[in-house]
Amino acid sequence: MPPNRPNLSKIASTAIPKDHDKLHAPSAFRNREAIIDAIGPFIPSSGKALEIASGTGEHVPRYAAVFPNIIWQPTDIEPDRLKSIAAHTIESGLDNILLPIFLDACNPGWAVDNMGQDVIILSNLLHLISEPEMQALISQAALALSENGVFLIYGPFMHGTNFASDDDKAFHESLQNKYPEIGYKAFQAVQSAQMQAELEVLEPINMPSNNFILVAKKK
Repeated sequence: MPPNRPNLSKIASTAIPKDHDKLHAPSAFRNREAIIDAIGPFIPSSGKALEIASGTGEHVPRYAAVFPNIIWQPTDIEPDRLKSIAAHTIESGLDNILLPIFLDACNPGWAVDNMGQDVIILSNLLHLISEPEMQALISQAALALSENGVFLIYGPFMHGTNFASDDDKAFHESLQNKYPEIGYKAFQAVQSAQMQAELEVLEPINMPSNNFILVAKKK
């Protein structure tokens, strides 16, 4: 992790320690069923999927259970998150989840070791990284996708310069007060980066709590 990057685990959603290295994020538990419903039409009948920044690891067992013909690879950069992901993965007993690997998706070059992904998904990350890091993540994800692969990004976004709620604006300002280089991104800026990476951008999906899922496909 670059020395100037904020510790994402300290500014991301609350993670509550549980037994056997597992962490519990209430927000992840709340939003995962809505995410599954929204992404279902874009998940292929078989293939492999890369989850970037898997966090506590509570999303990927549900993805694997609902989409059993996809091999899921969770990732993260924080040691306690990697332990939690592994614990949740093992507890699930599912054979279509691989044990988590370290992946810093904000660094250039990671696509080389992760090619041929039919799905790449990440949740609640872009507002916690800088604009250059977002650009690097998107460009590498585009390279890692297989032909007709789909890139799914869940999280809070601005619409142009407008926030979806006063709470979103307050959270964005609290992030920038500590780390001026991070904060909410306009979904149009994310889509522009995806198009620059030669991805086909689809309509954003409105989600609960003023969030979106941004969908892009490899042409």
